[in-house]
Amino acid sequence: MASAPSNMVAALRRLVLDLEADLRARVDGDDPDSRQDGVFDAWKRDYDKAAAANRTAAAWPEWRNDRVTQAAVAWVLLTVFARYCEDNALVTPRWISGADADARAHALDARRAYFQAHPEDTDREWLTQISDHFTKFPATAGLVDRFSPMHLVAPSGDAALELLEFWWQQAGDGAPLFSFACMDTRFLGDIYQDLSEHAKKTYALLQTPEFVEEFILDQTMEPALADRPLEGFTIIDPTCGSGHFLLGAFHRLHERWQRHSPALGPRELVEKALDGIYGVDINPFAVAIARFRLLVAALQAAGDTSLEQRIAYTPHLAAGDSLLWGANQQLLPDDLLASGPSVRADTTEDTEALTEILQREHDVVVGNPPYISIKDAALRDTYRQLYESPHGKYVLSVPFMELFIRLGRPAGRERPAGWVGQITSNSFMKREFGTKLIEKFLNGVDLRSVIDTSGAYIPGHGTPTVIIIGRNQRPSTDTIRTVLGIRGEPGRPKVPAEGLVWTAITSHIGTAGHDDSYISVTDIPRSTLNVHPWSLSGGGAVELAEAIDRASALKLGEQCTSIGITAVTGQDDFFVTPTARDCQRLGWTNHIALVEGDRVRDWAPLVDIQSAGWTYDDAFTTVPLKDLGVLGKWLVAFKPLLDQRKRFGVPMVERGFKWYEWQELYTSKLATPLSITFAEVATHNHFVLDRGGKVFKQTAPVIKLPEGASTEDHLRLLGVLNSSVACFWFKQNCYPKGGDPIGQDGARVSAEAWSDRYQHNATTVGDFPLPASTSTERAKILDDLAQALTKQTPQEVATNEIPSASALSAAGSEYERLRGLMIACQEELDWDYYRVYGLIDDDLTYAGEFPEVILGQRTFEIALARRMKDGEETAWFERHSSTPITEIPDHLPADYQALIQRRLDTIESNAHIRLLERPEYKRRWAVEPWDKQVQSALRDWLLDRVEDKSLWFDREGRPTPMSVAQLADVLDRNDDFRNVLRLWAGDNNIATGTALAKLLADESVPYLSAYRYKPAGLEKRAVWEQTWELQRREDRGEKLDAPIPVPPKYKPADFAKTSYWSHRGKLDVPKERFISYPGAGRDSDTTELLGWAGWDHADQALALAGLISQRIEDGWDTPKLIPMLAGLHELLLWVQQWHNEIDPEYGESVADTIADELTTRLAENHLTVTELTKWKPEPTRKPRTRKTS
Repeated sequence: MASAPSNMVAALRRLVLDLEADLRARVDGDDPDSRQDGVFDAWKRDYDKAAAANRTAAAWPEWRNDRVTQAAVAWVLLTVFARYCEDNALVTPRWISGADADARAHALDARRAYFQAHPEDTDREWLTQISDHFTKFPATAGLVDRFSPMHLVAPSGDAALELLEFWWQQAGDGAPLFSFACMDTRFLGDIYQDLSEHAKKTYALLQTPEFVEEFILDQTMEPALADRPLEGFTIIDPTCGSGHFLLGAFHRLHERWQRHSPALGPRELVEKALDGIYGVDINPFAVAIARFRLLVAALQAAGDTSLEQRIAYTPHLAAGDSLLWGANQQLLPDDLLASGPSVRADTTEDTEALTEILQREHDVVVGNPPYISIKDAALRDTYRQLYESPHGKYVLSVPFMELFIRLGRPAGRERPAGWVGQITSNSFMKREFGTKLIEKFLNGVDLRSVIDTSGAYIPGHGTPTVIIIGRNQRPSTDTIRTVLGIRGEPGRPKVPAEGLVWTAITSHIGTAGHDDSYISVTDIPRSTLNVHPWSLSGGGAVELAEAIDRASALKLGEQCTSIGITAVTGQDDFFVTPTARDCQRLGWTNHIALVEGDRVRDWAPLVDIQSAGWTYDDAFTTVPLKDLGVLGKWLVAFKPLLDQRKRFGVPMVERGFKWYEWQELYTSKLATPLSITFAEVATHNHFVLDRGGKVFKQTAPVIKLPEGASTEDHLRLLGVLNSSVACFWFKQNCYPKGGDPIGQDGARVSAEAWSDRYQHNATTVGDFPLPASTSTERAKILDDLAQALTKQTPQEVATNEIPSASALSAAGSEYERLRGLMIACQEELDWDYYRVYGLIDDDLTYAGEFPEVILGQRTFEIALARRMKDGEETAWFERHSSTPITEIPDHLPADYQALIQRRLDTIESNAHIRLLERPEYKRRWAVEPWDKQVQSALRDWLLDRVEDKSLWFDREGRPTPMSVAQLADVLDRNDDFRNVLRLWAGDNNIATGTALAKLLADESVPYLSAYRYKPAGLEKRAVWEQTWELQRREDRGEKLDAPIPVPPKYKPADFAKTSYWSHRGKLDVPKERFISYPGAGRDSDTTELLGWAGWDHADQALALAGLISQRIEDGWDTPKLIPMLAGLHELLLWVQQWHNEIDPEYGESVADTIADELTTRLAENHLTVTELTKWKPEPTRKPRTRKTS
């Protein structure tokens, strides 16, 4: 099967980016002469219309960029289609090149002749000759009709030439570098998926592999064709992408029509088949590709060799939002319903075609819908109103499941019910948002097959998947054919269609009772799948889960007052900082320790955790904004974003909350100090006892016991929740998020089942079956050991004393001893609960004082090592830095050795224990390597001392930038600092300046926007500045014409360096330690010039003003001063807003001082503010050269 050469797709992707930059300039670029007449006004009208109709909540730049991408791809695809037609002689003209040198020369001659006749035109007009030609013929007119995004904006002449030059490239032998001669159109699927990274993320672009498409068509289209007339038969893919399902369906329909009506001519047969093909996709260029592929397939099926004929090969395709246009139109929100079809349609949407395709019923509905969450709040709310199944923080697979079923023909007298098949994310099966879909919608649908494909190797599907087959009618049987997963694909198969798991599915889907190493096939009672969550695990897992449930006395939730979220900021990128020190550096005096799920591990006390801006007092009452000090000022700066937060779909203010407080805070869970918190997402179960003084993020839900519950009561629960029995039960009932993938082509299959992360949601945790009896003994030992272990970490050593090699070495030895005891104690706890749950009869725990056990020596690891010896593959020992051993260690006490042997015998003889004693359900004890912990602790200790306030203010209290060389000179006099620095560097002879430069290399962010951002980031910064200006006007009492728009968030690609993104994040909040001043240091000092990020805006402005004065004294000319003056200008607005109080000593405010300084310096250097804002640093890399031959 032909595919696009990877170098071509990569080159085209770069071409799209270049074209996007050109088209943005054509829409609303700074240079009016570069803009295309009328485009900006037209686009703004479309944007306002979309916003008014509630079809978008995106800010203008985001909306515009999405549309620019569509237009850029449309122009690139125009040339791709043209090249394919040229290379395969489907058209007479040659516009770009051809399959050989002669055809290329012909195209160049034609272009030359055109410009001789039209000397005023550019290559843009030459490219439109292609679309003009396509318009002339029915078969190709749909590729360039008025709904194509290419008509939204046209490239400049130079950009059009770049498009042509791309295709003019030649190989060494003079042949075209890229040729499509005799190539199957499936290569267009590669282009569809990878042409634009922006579109790929926005629309979740993903090709459906042919073997998956064929299987789903086998399960749906074939039975549908067998039980109804061929005449009038229709199949739809409402998320058609580049058309894989539609191509497969076309070939099947064409073959049926050939058998059904052999007397018809070739073209009539093709037209009959195409008339049954329907497809929609929200992505216009996906539809263009699908249309072109179907067109070529139709030509080939009819035996035609030219597109330049009066042939009506026109499948029913349209670009549009299937969820909107396929819903009951009377359920549309009032603003959309009242607007009418023409208003609520996007420019690229053909309302008549969309209505004709989606407001009807079909015999077969197939597809691979997107699984992503919906970022646009307006669309998310609209879909929630249109469909009954969306619940909570749902993803797109939920409403699409409902739409697919509803598009199927209902059972009737004339035709039976339609068949529906899709491969989709399995997240709805276990995550809470799937509850309504399963229990309110799917329980009334005739599901025929539920197939767990999460273990199959399916390229591109980075999300666990399931195939659902059903019919749009009431349930017709008491059971549902179900394929249960046992084991994932053990390695990357050479041919994914021949993978072991996939082959097992396709070979045995029709055989109930089949059971092998990878799947179980069974007919599950429908009533079982009418209840959320679903568990599709085979190999005895269902039976074990039932045994655990039978041994239960009550559910966890019945013994607790609450399980779930304590706090949600609603905007972590603003509120949350890595440490308390970061809050202090920002000037936020109100902050609190915040626990995130990633820090909840292996019984360990919660230390070294995040901090967050806190808007409450000790009684959890919201503090007035004016009393929050600097935090309050920051909150005001981000009000347009914070004001958008909602509680359960309703704006916070409408619910009576302050716009600036946390989105959710359940104070009853903070009323008592003791809590059990757990990692919401982790590979294994991690529950920890916390003793108060913190709040918990949604990633670390808490379990609260009734008031008065003791530490022992909490430990009693903690033990069973941290057991391997609990780990197994949670993995059967919680949603798998994926693990370490096999292969490099995006398949979801994990290399090892134990690496899969699971989402432990509060509802499922509350359903955990507690045994009749629990003990605190081992849980208390583990809790005590964990507390002792924490005191030996390098971070703790560095906190309590000046770190030294000897102190760290001693701590490391004790750390390993305590960890070995914890590992051994956890084993005792696990085996104890096997007996408590009735899975074994004998007590297989150790009666004496258990010895230290290191990783690799546990019973299940010895059994695993023996299986490795027999050929089983696993990375367990390598990943956990342990050694596989097949014999019981002889250094252990004799009675302990005997116990391990009894445990090994039990694993062999007891199916339940054999399943539980596997790496998937045994604690990993995965920690950061000791050396890395030491490096991190030393680094933090050093950086904290470089941040010492005395270094950054002179004797008069003035903020003073320091170069690395100056800092080294001061710090080198401190023996403790110097010794720790060399310990961190691993070199006792390293110069302080050298080590300090390495230490500080990525700890700063430049003072000026032009240094911080790439062009895309500068564009977003400009939107934020407009937002802040609107906010200032509103704060002054001015009534604005419209609500302040929500500015866009930043992405890593917006920043000039990755380290800047790491410090600033999506909202560009300055959480770095230092400010850098590129090119502002003394000529005699080439080391980096830094300032302290703990300076407020007034300090920063004064420091920069001082630098400017120093550089003027050094004789610097105007060009070198411009960036510093630009930085002063950027700071001025904030100084005026936050530091405008009059200083009695000087009779003016800092704001007045800085304003006067800037005015003076601009006058001295004959500069304007516009010149400052337009200044950009010289590019650091050479521009890419263009090949023209």
